[in-house]
Amino acid sequence: MIPTSFEFHRPDTLADAVALLSRHGDGARALAGGHSLIPMMKMRMADVQHLVDLQDIADLKGISIKGDTVTIGAMTTQHELIADAALAKAAPIIREASLQIADPQVRYVGTIGGNIANGDPGNDMPGLMQCLDATYTLVGPDGSREVAARDFYEAAYFTARADDEILTSVSFAAPKGGSAYEKLKRKIGDYATAAAAVLIEKDGGTCTAASIAMTNLSDTPVWCEDAVAALAGSKLDGAAIDAAVAAMQGAIDPQEDNRGPVDYKKHVAGAVLRRAIASAASRA
Repeated sequence: MIPTSFEFHRPDTLADAVALLSRHGDGARALAGGHSLIPMMKMRMADVQHLVDLQDIADLKGISIKGDTVTIGAMTTQHELIADAALAKAAPIIREASLQIADPQVRYVGTIGGNIANGDPGNDMPGLMQCLDATYTLVGPDGSREVAARDFYEAAYFTARADDEILTSVSFAAPKGGSAYEKLKRKIGDYATAAAAVLIEKDGGTCTAASIAMTNLSDTPVWCEDAVAALAGSKLDGAAIDAAVAAMQGAIDPQEDNRGPVDYKKHVAGAVLRRAIASAASRA
């Protein structure tokens, strides 16, 4: 199918983009990379009368690392995340996850902000941002505000972002210890059947801190506090990992679809989490 007719806008300042969204209300949508919105428009699942393209807004691009704080502009592409050597050193899990998103053609255009902002349960970055305890900066007609990634996602495609707000950047503390992002998908370019982001800090052989988030296993990404509690203070032995996996499987709510039935998805979730814990622990 083809989308219904719409007006195309390409502002070159953030203020102009916010003004357009505010002026046109429910009929306007911001466009980042377009990999989620354009297909929905083609299937006429999104009624858009005004498309506000953010490509020319320089203030939305770039990667900054100051001290242990990483800030990434919303229009930074997945390819740029992969290619940035300083980011790979400060937060290697970003590069590891970005390399598993879709394919190179998509990564040259797809942006971190677009991946984060629309609340698609299958997108990789929302769960990863929850694992990193990231903060999102939103700008609207009433100014800017910050929202924690763990508070941002309300349901599938529903977030804390108002229609006239634009996600401008994401920031987080550079992770300490080891990290890993494990993902199982049916084919190159597909969404995850299940994916796990894990951070682990160790002192000697003891886990002193951890963070675990799962992707595409519920309507929203799942940051699992009980799974974290199972690992913290442990030697990361079999019993602790079993407890973490059990806690995670109790927190997720997968639905049967063309990626498999519920029991299969829970089994796969356990397998990818075990792999991610092992990888993160070995790097800590």
